[in-house]
Amino acid sequence: MKRTSILYKIIVIITLCCSFFSCDRKVKLPAASYYEYDQGLPLMDSIKLVKDTTGYRLFYVTYRSVHDAEVTGLLSLPGNADPLFPTVILIHGHGDRKTVDYIEAGNDYLLDAGYAVLRLDIYNHGDRHKYNYDFDLTGKTRYWSRDIITQTVFDLRRAVDFIHTRDELDPDRIGYMGISLGGFIGTVFCSVEKRVKVPVIVLAGGRLNLMFGMDALSADTKNYLSVIDPVYFVDGIYPRPLLMINAENDDVVPPVTSKLLFKAAREPKEIIWYPAKHHDVPVKEVYDDGINWFNKHL
Repeated sequence: MKRTSILYKIIVIITLCCSFFSCDRKVKLPAASYYEYDQGLPLMDSIKLVKDTTGYRLFYVTYRSVHDAEVTGLLSLPGNADPLFPTVILIHGHGDRKTVDYIEAGNDYLLDAGYAVLRLDIYNHGDRHKYNYDFDLTGKTRYWSRDIITQTVFDLRRAVDFIHTRDELDPDRIGYMGISLGGFIGTVFCSVEKRVKVPVIVLAGGRLNLMFGMDALSADTKNYLSVIDPVYFVDGIYPRPLLMINAENDDVVPPVTSKLLFKAAREPKEIIWYPAKHHDVPVKEVYDDGINWFNKHL
C-alpha cells in the first residue's frame, strides 16, 4: 500500500509539472477540430409559447443537433425591455435538468438583469433521458460517458446557430454559464465556439487524468481525454474574458484541478473562491458574480 501511495504521488507531481511546461500542447489542434460540423444542416427547430406574463415570456424549444440528436430547452425573454436581448446559455450539472432548482433560480436572476436565457438539457438528461447507465469516465461505461460530453458540445454549438435565427436575440452578445458538469462541457464548448463572447465556468476543473491513478500519464489516457479534458481547450478561450467560480472545500471537483485549469487559461481571466463544498456554494452570490461579469464584458 505504501509503494502504491508513493507511486501515485509521483504521478501527481509529474502531472503537475507537465501542466507548467505545457507538455500536452500537441493534443490541442486535433482535439479542437473534432468539434467541426456542418452549420448548413437544417435545425428543424420548434418553439412553443409556455407562459406569457408582464415580467417574462417562456418558450419550449427543440432543435436538431449533430448525430440526429434532438435537443430540448427553455427560452426565457424579459418582458420589460425591447429586443435585441443579450443571451446567456445556462447549463446544469450531472444528473440534473434544465428545471432543477439552482438553474431555475439562475434563470430568474438573469431575466431580472435583462438577459434572455436559453436553458438546455445535457445529452441523456431531463427530457432527453433514455438510458440509466452510470456516468463514469474511468469505468465500464467510459466511452458512453465521454459521448455525453462530446454530444453536448455539438448541441451547444447548434444552440448558437438557433440563437442566430431569432430576431429577438442579439447574435453578437452571447454568454455562457455552466455549473459542475456544465462547467466542464462549457470550457470545451466556449473554446471551439468563438461566437460565444463571455464564458462563466462554475465548479469545474481540468487535468482529468488525475482520476486515472497509475494510468494517469499513459498514451491511452491522453488519447481518451483529448476531446473532453478542459485543460486542453481553455487556452482557446483567449482573448475573451473568462470567469471561474469555485469552492475551496469542493468534495466533488478537487480544488487543485480548478487551479490547474485557471493556470492554463490566458488573460483576461479571474477566479473567485467560496469557502464551501461543491453543493453548498451560495447560489445567489454565484449568479451575482456571473451577472457582474456579463454586465462588464457582454
